[in-house]
Amino acid sequence: MSQTELMATAPPPRPGFFQRSVQPLFGTPLNAVITIVCLWLFWIVAKAAWGWAVTRAVAEGGGAICRAGSGICLPFLAAKARFMIFGVYPYDEHWRPALAMLVFFVAIGVSMIPRFWGRWLLAVWAFALVAGMVLIAGGAFGLRPIPTTQWSGLPLSFILTAVGLALGFPLGVVLALARASKLPAIRVIAVFFIEVIRGVPLISILFMATVMLPLFMPTGVTVDKLLRAQVAIIIFAGAYIAEAVRGGLQAIPRGQYEAAASLGLHYWQAMRLIVLPPALKIVIPPLVNISIGFFQDTTLVTIIGLLDFLSTVRTAMLDPEWVGAAVLEGYLFAATIYLVFSYGMGAYSRYLERRLRTGFD
Repeated sequence: MSQTELMATAPPPRPGFFQRSVQPLFGTPLNAVITIVCLWLFWIVAKAAWGWAVTRAVAEGGGAICRAGSGICLPFLAAKARFMIFGVYPYDEHWRPALAMLVFFVAIGVSMIPRFWGRWLLAVWAFALVAGMVLIAGGAFGLRPIPTTQWSGLPLSFILTAVGLALGFPLGVVLALARASKLPAIRVIAVFFIEVIRGVPLISILFMATVMLPLFMPTGVTVDKLLRAQVAIIIFAGAYIAEAVRGGLQAIPRGQYEAAASLGLHYWQAMRLIVLPPALKIVIPPLVNISIGFFQDTTLVTIIGLLDFLSTVRTAMLDPEWVGAAVLEGYLFAATIYLVFSYGMGAYSRYLERRLRTGFD
C-alpha cells in the first residue's frame, strides 16, 4: 500500500487542548469580544463574592455584630445549622434522623451501582425503609416515640420526596399503560385521572387532602397530616410520571410489539420484557427532571402546617437575635443543599444515559 493510501485510511489527528478549548473562545473577533466580556463579569462577581465570604466575613459575635458588618455571618450558620437541618425534632434526638438519612443514602448509593442491580435490592430497600421509619418515629427498641408533628427540616423533605417518587413511579407506569390500553373504559379512567391531577397545582391537592378529606371521614376517624400530604404527593407524582412514560411507550417502534406477539408473549410479558425496558431508558431525562422538581416542590407543604427544610431555614432567620443579620446566609445555605441534591440527581442521570447509550451520539 502506498504512502498516499496509508494517509487516506489513517484516522485524522486528534485536536489538542488549545484547539478544543481555547481557540473556539477567540477564533473570531466576535467570539473574542464575548469571551472577554464574560471573563470581566466573572471577575467582578468573583471579587465581590470573595470579599463577602472571606475578607469581610464575621467569624465571632452575635446578631448585632453581623448587622454592623458587611460580610457573611458565620456565627448564624454555626448557631442555627442543626435547627435548619432537623427543625423542631427534639434536639437530643437529632442522631436518629441523621442515622436514618445515612441509611437511606447508603441504600441509594448501592442502588446507583449497576453491578448491584438485582432482586436483592428490594430487601435492601425494605430494610432501609423499616430502619429509617423506626429511627425517626421511635416506639421500638427503647426509642422515644416522636409524633409526626415534630418531623421537620431536611429529613421531612427527603422522606416526602423519596417515598413520593418510589410509590409514584409504579403508579405512573400503570397509568401510562392504562392510557395506552385498547380497552375504552380503562383508557377513559386513566385519561380523566391524569388530566385532572395535572390540571391543578400541587398546592391545591395538598389543601384538599388536609382540609377537605377530614370532612368526608367518619366521626372520630382521623388520618395523620403527614400521611395525607404524602398520599397527595404520590398521586401528583404518579400523574406526571405517567405522561413521561407514555412518551417513552410512543417512541417504541411498532415492530417491538409485533415481535412480542410473534413470540407468543401475553400482554404483561410483552410489556415487562420487550416494551418497558427500552421505553424507560428513553425517558430517563424527563423522569430525573420530575424528581428534581418534586424535591424542590416539597416546600409547598408549609401551607398545611408541615415544616420542610426551607421552612426551618426561614424560621431560623426569624429568631429575634438574628433578624436582619443573616438573610442571605440562610437562603444561601438552603440553596446549597438543594443544589447538591439536584446536581447529584442530574449527574447520575447523565451517567445512566451514557451507560445505557440513550443519547444521540
